[in-house]
Amino acid sequence: MTAHSGGVPTHPALPMRARAVVDLAALRDNIRALRARAPRSELMAVVKSDAYGHGAVPCARAARAAGASWLGTATPDEALALRAAGDTGRLLCWLFTPGGPWREAIEADIDVSVSGMWAMREVTVAAREARTPGRTARVQLKVDSGLGRNGCPPGDWLELVHAARAAEAEGLLKVTGVWSHFACADEPGHPSIAAQLAVYRDAVAAAERAGLRPEVRHLANSPATLTLPESHFDLVRTGVAIYGVSPIPDAGSATDFGLRQVMTLSADIALVKRVPAGHGVSYGHQYLTPGETTLALIPVGYADGIPRHASGAGPVLVGGKWRTVAGRVAMDQFVVDLGGDSAEAGDEAVLFGPGDRGEPTAEDWARAAGTIAYEIVTRIGSRVPRVYVGEGDEGGDAGTGV
Repeated sequence: MTAHSGGVPTHPALPMRARAVVDLAALRDNIRALRARAPRSELMAVVKSDAYGHGAVPCARAARAAGASWLGTATPDEALALRAAGDTGRLLCWLFTPGGPWREAIEADIDVSVSGMWAMREVTVAAREARTPGRTARVQLKVDSGLGRNGCPPGDWLELVHAARAAEAEGLLKVTGVWSHFACADEPGHPSIAAQLAVYRDAVAAAERAGLRPEVRHLANSPATLTLPESHFDLVRTGVAIYGVSPIPDAGSATDFGLRQVMTLSADIALVKRVPAGHGVSYGHQYLTPGETTLALIPVGYADGIPRHASGAGPVLVGGKWRTVAGRVAMDQFVVDLGGDSAEAGDEAVLFGPGDRGEPTAEDWARAAGTIAYEIVTRIGSRVPRVYVGEGDEGGDAGTGV
């Protein structure tokens, strides 16, 4: 078991007021379960945003051990940090802005995504300036097949494709992938899914007619990996699912999909006290005790990533029972009403986990806050140390180190 504080100083010999336990064995099992869903495709483990709040380097290492042949990040800084930590495998990043570190990414052997002509111009300039002998820029072209976010519009696709082919002929780059991203794969049967598949197939065909021969074609995200085999192509990109969060909660829980939630968030109760009926709790007194009762103070708040929108609704397991946040979530703390039950300072309060002990899950918090479970796990802040378990016996299928 190891602890990492995310840049906030902690003393390993002192007790933690709160901790996010990250089960790397569960993550490896999730990777294997997802690979089984797409047995003819490679798998990319997406570790952007510090692996959705779980810790990029430990999670990347576990994912590689379980057979993830690719890693994916949003920003080049995230990708370069993985290289600095020792990762040597295939790695894609996709969210550049003008003037970004193209040359550094090329020299670090990172696949970079290009969605428009400005980016194509910058990557070719960077390829000329790269100082690593024999290193060719690896570029993946992204088409906007219907999400309307990043990606080249279909009307501009041929211009981008032909520019990429010209740069290939000049020896500056190699187009290693053509990819896109679904808008509504978490709504099985949504008409946009078939429409995006058609646009994507047309884009791949146009690229191939222009002479490009990408190594990987990829469109499937976590929900498509689980429910849409016709979208798997050469590679599937799995994000939240590798952390054991269902990307389609209306269609099935994590357990239904053979996944286990990787993060368990808990805190030690800081104070227990008896109060009379009508006692106001937290800012604004939105909660008044209905009778004489016992209150427990949980020492985490919105500065730690606990959603303020879950005030009066967030579930917590204390003493084997579900409790609900009483009143507003404050910056550093919130309160639960224990009713006729008792507790002591130092007892554990479990906010969410896989549910094995009857505790809430991240999805339960998402419902309470009116959001998605992706946000719940990703927003847990750096004041909460990550404690890693299941690091031993990495035994897996691949290893290109982190």
